[in-house]
Amino acid sequence: MTRRFALREHTADVAVEAHADDLGGAFAAVADGMAAAMCDAVPESGGERFDVAVSSSTRERALYDYLDQLIYERDVRGVLPVDNEARVERTDGTWTVAASARGVPLEAVAARDLKAVTYSEMRIEREDDGWRAYVVFDV
Repeated sequence: MTRRFALREHTADVAVEAHADDLGGAFAAVADGMAAAMCDAVPESGGERFDVAVSSSTRERALYDYLDQLIYERDVRGVLPVDNEARVERTDGTWTVAASARGVPLEAVAARDLKAVTYSEMRIEREDDGWRAYVVFDV
């Protein structure tokens, strides 16, 4: 599976542009980009995996809720969610994200604050070679 992300400058905020073969990979790549926006160097090991699941009425809302849940987990668990994996499905008009992340303890990394995910300029697009997502974060 091909998956990549790039951080993009965005006024006073930060944006993540992600590409992947499938929609779940694009969601996970945005989450990896979000982690990169918070921390320059992520340890290769350490931290326990945890699961995240959200259901939403639209694809964009599903991405927003998924990333918002990861920020919540960061705050509650005191971990940086990295090595993200996600599966996205649409059933009967409901978008479901079933995901997991490795939670690196925040005391093990030099992390910057990232306040929230935004809808500002959010895009999720099907392309010839997979999926592209663009998300702006409030820092």
